[in-house]
Amino acid sequence: MMGCLPTKQVGRSTHSLNPREAVALAAETSCENVDLPYFVNIATGTPFTVNEVEALYDLFRKLSNSIIKDGLIHKEEFHLALFRNKKTNLFVDRVFDLFDQKGNGVIEFDEFVRSLSVFHPDAPEEQKAGFAFKLYDLRQTGFIERRELKEMVLALLDESDLNITSDAVEMIVDRTFDQADTKGDERIDQEEWNEFVKNNPYVLRNMTLPYLKDLSMVFPSFVIHSEVSEADMVA
Repeated sequence: MMGCLPTKQVGRSTHSLNPREAVALAAETSCENVDLPYFVNIATGTPFTVNEVEALYDLFRKLSNSIIKDGLIHKEEFHLALFRNKKTNLFVDRVFDLFDQKGNGVIEFDEFVRSLSVFHPDAPEEQKAGFAFKLYDLRQTGFIERRELKEMVLALLDESDLNITSDAVEMIVDRTFDQADTKGDERIDQEEWNEFVKNNPYVLRNMTLPYLKDLSMVFPSFVIHSEVSEADMVA
């Protein structure tokens, strides 16, 4: 495990905890009190190694206790992590909703890792395209409608502190639909979207975070001491 010292004695074995309880408990204790198999289970099916999941766990603990000290990331903490303030933004709200896979209003550690894995440089392009599609499908109808695209474009511009004319926004929306809506029904389905991003790879440019490729370099202060190897994960 990681080289952490316990900050509080725990009388209950983490073997009896479910993932949510384990994460909440870890906010008050060292990472040595969380089962290694728990990290292995979360790493499975993602591009992350077990060591990298441990590094993400330290990051998660910091984020999840930045405002509300309960070991879970709330929307306010998510905003604070991305903006260094509590600014409300549709884009960030939508990303939060997608990370919150269980729909319970908070992001748990397993959700954090598996959602973040989509942004890994080695994640399949179809996963990135699928996440981006859901991001724009604000009303979760299975289609991207023109007004949804416009709302998200405006949110992205606001998030980037960019100001462009309403005519320019309309031009972006029109151009996207001209290229993506090949069926001409004034909405973009998943198949059309996949073809659109294939022909316009720049659309997914922000779906890759290069630093996720080597978390040990990004977080050098995290001392990794896991004794599990990648071979152990697939054994």
